Amino acid sequence: MKSNLIRPDEMTAKTIIVPVFEDLKELSEVKNILDEKFSGLIENNIFKNFEGKLNETLTYQQASGEIILALGLGKYDELTLDKYRCAISKAFLAAEKFVKEGSLALELISHKEIAKNCLAASAALISAVCNYKFDKYLKEKGNKVQNFEVLTYDVDNSIKESLKIADIMGEATNFTRGLVFESAEVMTPTYVCEIAKKLADEKGLEISIFNKDELKKMGFNAFLAVGQGSAKEPKFFHLVYKGKNPKKKIALIGKGITFDSGGLDIKPASSMLTMKTDMTGCATVLGVMKAIAEIKPDIELHCMSALCENMPSGSSYKVGDVLTSKSGKTIEVDNTDAEGRLTLADVLTYSDDINADEVIDIATLTGAVIVALGDNITGIMGNNQEQIDKFKEVASKTGERVWQLPIYDDMMEGLKSNIADMKNTGPRFAGSSVAGRFLQNFTKSEKWLHIDIAGTAYTDKVHGEIPKGATGAMVKTLIQYILR
Repeated sequence: MKSNLIRPDEMTAKTIIVPVFEDLKELSEVKNILDEKFSGLIENNIFKNFEGKLNETLTYQQASGEIILALGLGKYDELTLDKYRCAISKAFLAAEKFVKEGSLALELISHKEIAKNCLAASAALISAVCNYKFDKYLKEKGNKVQNFEVLTYDVDNSIKESLKIADIMGEATNFTRGLVFESAEVMTPTYVCEIAKKLADEKGLEISIFNKDELKKMGFNAFLAVGQGSAKEPKFFHLVYKGKNPKKKIALIGKGITFDSGGLDIKPASSMLTMKTDMTGCATVLGVMKAIAEIKPDIELHCMSALCENMPSGSSYKVGDVLTSKSGKTIEVDNTDAEGRLTLADVLTYSDDINADEVIDIATLTGAVIVALGDNITGIMGNNQEQIDKFKEVASKTGERVWQLPIYDDMMEGLKSNIADMKNTGPRFAGSSVAGRFLQNFTKSEKWLHIDIAGTAYTDKVHGEIPKGATGAMVKTLIQYILR
């Protein structure tokens, strides 16, 4: 879907969303043109019969075929960007059934507290996410909007640029969601690396892909242990984008378990239903890299993921095994279902050689983060408070909820082993923080951020603007954080 900033007299869409405030019903320049076009519909009908309460919608069918969808934004002084995003998603989902491979229009409002470019970009991004459907295996395909027309007389270059970035971010988010929706039968480690290679070829990126034998020589023993029970060969990719004059270097690591059965500590059947999504961290870094390669900022970005399946078989790694990680630290396997941290450990050590200014890893790591924060708040932690605060600030602007969880040195007490440097699991309580403390052992970076999206990567219900299913959580926040 492409977004365009156009004057209302140039509109081609036959379905138009008209935002209305509950306590401020007056004709703007755009509404005035639409009111004339539709014979007083707005002033004589919508303003009189539509309350305009937040998220309320009402549809008007014109004899000429146009559909006017009134969208309530609530009281003017109470509108926030988060409320606006949620309202736009409600309106888009209500309007899209009328659009058949065509255009949808939205009046761009003015608000004293929210910049127009933020309103325009938010509407475009939310609409792109709402418009996406993983319909590859469906005989009947749903309606999709091809063009999103943002109606305004303020055709400003800054707004146009914001729309352009929003389109890229929306496409990146949906790219990530598509990878997560796909079945594990298709999304094997080899296939994911093929996707990474295609992205590199299309965007002019550097890429290195390593196979099992190469990884063994490189010392990725913790990672390889996780994958040794599967018939699918483990892989590792390292993608690099370099701007013309890089001002900073960032390493971005995504967890890439393409299916997690739990290994010999096998999960219950109900807990395995969504385990094709355990590579969401990897899908996220690929989506972020896609966007960064298109925006072309002056940075250097390294995206990487170690990919394997965690499966039970005669060759699976076992409880009690002692693994020598790439860092040289030894790990006693206390639970084969705590596999993500083993794969990330080796990649974090590998990333030390990049000498990045900061290191970020993102993973569907712990069920404990869902217990702590639910399924619409992402847990974050790290070793640099300034970095964490900046990330929180960016997330607040993109509308993605994050919450900082603590890491303390004494959490290593729960990871003590009698026969190795540490175990891969600790006590029951504070599981997400303990997992973060485990990971901290494997990075030398003084700016390391860990993002746990176990709760937010996939959801069985809509949360405001967040769609059902694969959500693309943290894609837009990471893009904006990198661009800051």
